Amino acid sequence: MDKENKFDYCNSLTRYSRWETREVKIGNLPLGGENTIRVQSMTTTDTMDTKATVEQSIRMIKAGCEYVRITAPSINEAQNLKEIKDELRKRGYTTPLIADIHFTPNAAELAARIVEKVRINPGNYVDKKKFQTLEYTDAEYVEEIERIRNRFTPLVKICKEYGTAMRIGTNHGSLSDRIMSRYGDTPFGMVESALEFVRICEELNYHEIVLSMKSSNPQVMVQAYRLLIHKMKESGMNYPLHLGVTEAGEGEDGRIKSSVGIGTLLEDGIGDTIRVSLTEDPEFEIPVAKTLVDRYNHGRIHKEIRNINFEAIKFDPYIYNKRESIQVTTLGGKNVPRVIIDKSAKGVTYSDLKELGYTYIFELDKWNISDCAADFIYLGDKEISFEIPGTLRLIRCDDRWEEQEDKTKSFPMFNKYDYMDDECEKSDIMNFLMVKPTDLVQKILNKIKQDPTVVLIIDTANNHGMAEQRSMFLKLEELHIHCPVVIQRTYENLDEQSFQIYASTDAGALLLDGFGDGVLFTNISITQESNKSSKTEHTKPDFGNTILEQRKADKMVIKPNLNIHDLLVNNTAFGILQATRNRISKTEYISCPSCGRTLFDLQETTERIRRRTDHLKGLKIGIMGCIVNGPGEMADADYGYVGVGKGKVTLYKGKEVVQRSIDSDLAVDALIDLIKENGDWVERDN
Repeated sequence: MDKENKFDYCNSLTRYSRWETREVKIGNLPLGGENTIRVQSMTTTDTMDTKATVEQSIRMIKAGCEYVRITAPSINEAQNLKEIKDELRKRGYTTPLIADIHFTPNAAELAARIVEKVRINPGNYVDKKKFQTLEYTDAEYVEEIERIRNRFTPLVKICKEYGTAMRIGTNHGSLSDRIMSRYGDTPFGMVESALEFVRICEELNYHEIVLSMKSSNPQVMVQAYRLLIHKMKESGMNYPLHLGVTEAGEGEDGRIKSSVGIGTLLEDGIGDTIRVSLTEDPEFEIPVAKTLVDRYNHGRIHKEIRNINFEAIKFDPYIYNKRESIQVTTLGGKNVPRVIIDKSAKGVTYSDLKELGYTYIFELDKWNISDCAADFIYLGDKEISFEIPGTLRLIRCDDRWEEQEDKTKSFPMFNKYDYMDDECEKSDIMNFLMVKPTDLVQKILNKIKQDPTVVLIIDTANNHGMAEQRSMFLKLEELHIHCPVVIQRTYENLDEQSFQIYASTDAGALLLDGFGDGVLFTNISITQESNKSSKTEHTKPDFGNTILEQRKADKMVIKPNLNIHDLLVNNTAFGILQATRNRISKTEYISCPSCGRTLFDLQETTERIRRRTDHLKGLKIGIMGCIVNGPGEMADADYGYVGVGKGKVTLYKGKEVVQRSIDSDLAVDALIDLIKENGDWVERDN
C-alpha cells in the first residue's frame, strides 16, 4: 500500500467531507447517500410481549429514534414482529423496524417478509464459535464458502422479493472459529467475515446492504471500519455504514467509550447511521446519539488546514503505534498521558482538590490520592495558599513563575514571544509552550527541536479542530521533532453531556492514533457584552489560546462555564484515556445494552457487580445478557458473567468457562470468589 492510499479510508485528512455511500431503502426512511446520519436503538423487552415492545418503541421514537431494532432469537419472535408492526402502524407510527438475527436463519427468512430490514451476524449465522483452531486447505475453504452460500441464498432472495434491506453486522466478540483460524482475531478478520457475505449478495444482484464492524474496544472498532472502506474501494463497493461501539457500558463510561469510537469515524466523514449501546433503557441512548451526529449533519464549514506531506507520515491508521516522544520529567517517553486541569480563572482551594482526586485527611496530616488524580494544575496568574500533595505539579504563567522563590515546585507556561526571548528566564527542568497552528513557523520549530525541556500545548479554534491538531502532530513528525505534546481543547457554552461527548470525540480521535502525551480541557462561558464595561475582563494574555484570543478580539466577556465542574472534567479526561487504552485507572466493564435475549436484569446486575468491584484498577469484567457475544467478549475480558438460561449464569476466566449454570442469586458472589481464587482481588481502601 503506498503512502497516500493508506489514508483512502476517508476523503481527506484535512478537509471535512462525508464519504459518499450508495443509498439503501429502508421502508420510508432511506439510509446513506446524501441523507442525514440516522440514529437508532434497540428494544430491551421480551419480543413476545407485544404491548411492552410497542410501548417501548414509541418512547424511543418520541426521543428521536429513526429505526427501531427488535431481537428475533427464534421463529416465534420473528412471527410476533407482525403483531408489533401492526400495532405501531395502527397507532400512527411508521418508523422502520429491524429484526436482529443471530443463530436462526429460518427466523431471518420469516422476519424479512415482515419488517423493513434484517440484521444478521456473519460470525454466527451459519458458523459456530467454540474457540477451536481449524485447519483448511484452500479447496476446503472454498467448500466452506459454498456451504455459507447455500444457507444464505434463501434469505437474500426473500429480501430481494420483499424489498427488505439487510445489515451484515460483524461483531469482534463473535468472529467464528473458521474466520479466527484463517485470519486471526484482527480487524482484517472482521472485514473478511462481512465481505464473504457481501460477495454472495452481489452475485445474486442484491445491493440493499448496510455494513457494521462493532467491537467493545474502540481502537479495534475504528481500525476495522477504516480497513473495511479501504477493502470496499478496492472492490468498487460503497455500502453505507452503521457505527457503534458494542457493549460500551453504562453512565459516563459508556458515553465516553461510544463517543471515542463513533466520534473518531464521524470526524473523518465516515458513517451513515449510529447506535450508542448503553446498559440503560434505549430511549436514553438517543439524546447521546443525537448530540454526536448533530455536529456533522449540517456539514462542518471550517478554515482551511494545511496540506499534509504523505511521504513523511510514518503512522499507520490500521495499526496502533504511540508517537515517539522524549521524556520531560513525567511527560512523554514511556509515561502514560497526563491530565492537566485548568484553574486559571478561579484559582484552587482544598475542596477543589477533592474533585481532582486528592482528599486531605486532617487527623493523619496526609493526602489520600486516587487512581484518577490529576497530574498538573494550570494556575495562570493565580496564587495558592497551601502546601499541595507531593505528586501534584503546578503550571504558572511565566512572569508569575519567575516571582516564585522555589522554582522546582511549579513550571512556567510561555507564549511564543516570551519563549523565543532569550532574556526571559526558563526552567532547567520543564517549560510549557502554548501554540496554535500558525505558530509552527521554522524559527520556532528549530528552537523546539533543540530544546530538551519543552512541552507543547496545542489548541485550535478551527471548526474541524481534530483534523487541524492532527496536522500539527504530522508536521512535527515530518520534521522529526519529538517533544511531548498536550492536546488542549477549549469549549464554550456547553452543557455537561455535550462537553463529555465533544471532548471524547476530539481528544479520543487523536489518542486512538497514538497522538498526545496529555490532555487539557478549558471550559468558558461567552456573553455578548463589551469587555470594556465588564469587571470580569481578563487582562492577562492567554498564551496563544486561539479561542480565547478570538473571543477577546470580538470584545466578548469570558467567564468560567459554571455548568462544567472540575469533577466532570477530571473524570472525562481519565475516561477518555481509559477508553483509548492509553491509561488504565479504574475497572473496565464490558456490558451489553440488553435486549429481548437478555436473561436477567442487566442494569441491576451491572450495578451490583460495579459496587463490589469498582476498586479493582485495570481489571476488565464482561457482563453479557446472553451468549451471542458473550464467549467472544470474554476473550477480551479478564472475567466474564454471561446469562445462559432463565436465572442461570456461566462464569468465564478469559475465554475459558469456569462455572456453568449458576443460580443468578449466587452468581455475583461466585464471580468475586473466582477473582479472589485467581489472585486478582485487592481489598478496598477505607
